[in-house]
Amino acid sequence: MPGKRKSMRKIKEILRLHFEQKLGQRQIAKIVNASQSTVHEYLARMKAANLKWPLDESWDELRLEQALFPPGQTPAKIPQRAQPDFSRIRDEKQKHRELTVELLWEEYRDQHPDGYCYSRFCKLYRKWKKKQDVVMRQEHRPGEKLFLDWAGATITVFRPDGSTLQAPLFVAALGASSYTYAEAVPDQQMASWLKVQMHALEYYNGCPQLLIPDNTKTGVTRACIYEPDLNPTYQEFAAHYRVAVMPTRPRKPRDKAKVESAVQVVQRWIVMRLRHRRFFSVTEANEAIRELLTYLNNRPFRKRRDETRASLFAKLDQPALQPLPAERYDLSQWAQARVNIDYHVAFDGNWYSVPYKLTGEAVEVRSTPATVEIFHKGKRVASHLRSRERNKAVTQHEHRPRSHQAHLEWPPSRMIDWAGKVGPYTAQLVERMLDDKPHPEMGYRACLGIIRLAAKYSPARMESVAEYALLTGAVRYKSVKSILQHGLDTQRSVTSSPRLSPEHENLRGAGYFQ
Repeated sequence: MPGKRKSMRKIKEILRLHFEQKLGQRQIAKIVNASQSTVHEYLARMKAANLKWPLDESWDELRLEQALFPPGQTPAKIPQRAQPDFSRIRDEKQKHRELTVELLWEEYRDQHPDGYCYSRFCKLYRKWKKKQDVVMRQEHRPGEKLFLDWAGATITVFRPDGSTLQAPLFVAALGASSYTYAEAVPDQQMASWLKVQMHALEYYNGCPQLLIPDNTKTGVTRACIYEPDLNPTYQEFAAHYRVAVMPTRPRKPRDKAKVESAVQVVQRWIVMRLRHRRFFSVTEANEAIRELLTYLNNRPFRKRRDETRASLFAKLDQPALQPLPAERYDLSQWAQARVNIDYHVAFDGNWYSVPYKLTGEAVEVRSTPATVEIFHKGKRVASHLRSRERNKAVTQHEHRPRSHQAHLEWPPSRMIDWAGKVGPYTAQLVERMLDDKPHPEMGYRACLGIIRLAAKYSPARMESVAEYALLTGAVRYKSVKSILQHGLDTQRSVTSSPRLSPEHENLRGAGYFQ
C-alpha cells in the first residue's frame, strides 16, 4: 500500500506539471525521475478516463487509482530492454583512450535495436560507474601525517615599479585535527618550498612522522606510483627534521584529500577575505594571512559546534608530535653537474672552479644563500662565496694548472718592461698588440710568442723586425714570425730608399704624430 500511495502521488505530480506548468514529457520525466514512456502512459490513461484537471477535492488517491487503472487492469510494465555490459565498456575505455561512449552505444544498439536511447545509456553507465568507484575512508593517527600542497589561488603583491607578483600560496594540514597552516611565497622554487615547510613545522612546534606532498618537481625528481625518487635536497631536509617523505600517487588527489579540503577552506576564508586589500610585499601579505589563520583554526566545525581545529590539535596532534631539532635547517640545495673543459662548473648563471684534474668528472653542487660547495664522490673539493651577479667566473688560483698560473703571472706592464730590454721598437710592438685586444689577457699568448721569438734571434734583428712590423701595421704574432722567416726586414734595407712624396698641403708630416 505505501508503494501505491507513493506511485499515485507521482502520477498527480505528473498531471500537475503537464496541465498547470505546461512542461513537456521529457522535462517532466527528469523532474519526477521516471522514464518518458511512463509519463506518456499516465497522460494517455487520464485522457482515456475522460478526466479533467484540476481534479476537485472529492478525488482522493484511491478514486484516482480506480479511474486510471480499472479493476482487472494493472499498470503496464515497461518492457525490459537488454542491459549493456558496463564492465566491458569500462575496460574498453581504459584500453583505448580515444574511444567514446557514443561509439560504444552505437555498437550496443547494433546488437540490440530495441535497447536504451543514448541519454538513458549514458545515465545508467554513470550510475553504475559511481557504485564501482568507492572510496576507502582514511584513518589518521594523531601526529602521524602532515599533508602539503600549493593552492590554486595566489596573492597579488604590488611591486615598487608598478608591476605585480602573483605570490603562490602554500597550505599544510595535519591529518587528525586538520589544523591548518598557510603562507605566501615569491615562487615555487626549492628554497621557498623548504622554507615554508620549515615555517609550518615551527608553527606546529613539532614534527610529524610523515610528510605527504604532491609529486611537485621541487620535491620529487621522478614521479612513480611505487618508488618515487626524492630530490637530494629534500631528502637532506627530511633527515634533519627526522621525518619521512611519502609523495602521493600521480594523478590521485584522493590520496591527499585532507589538504585538498584545507586548500578549499583557505581559499574561501582567507584569500576571499583579502581580495580587496592591496599588499606591497610578501611579508605584509603573510602578516594578514597569519591573523586569519588564527580565526580559521578557532572557527567551530559546522557539524561539531563544540570543536575546532585548534581544540582538536591541542587534544590529538600536539601531544603526539616529535620535538623540533635544536637548530634550523640551513636551506642548502643539491644539484648535479659536470666539470667543463675549463675546470669550472656551471651553476645558477655563473661558473665556479674546481681542481683542474677533475675536468670532465660528474660532481654534486651544494648551495646555500651564502656559499657554493662542490663535492666529488662525497668529498668536498671546492668552496666559494656565492655570486649574485650573472655570467661571472669565480676562480681560485690554486685550481689552475701550473702553466695557467704562470701565464697569469705575466701582467701587461711586465711584458712591456721585458720588451723594452730588447729595444724600444719591440716594446712598442708588444704594447700595440695588447692595445688591439678588447682585454689585455686576450693578447697574452701572442706576446708570449714574441718573447719566444726574441730568445731565438738577436736583439738587433728583433728590433729591425719590430720596426718593420710597426711601419707596415703587421702587428700580429704570425706576421712577425713570417717577417723573420722570410727576412722581409733585411730586404727593406737592400732595396732603394723609399721614394719621397712631393710636398702637398693635404699631406701630414712626421711632426703631426709627435
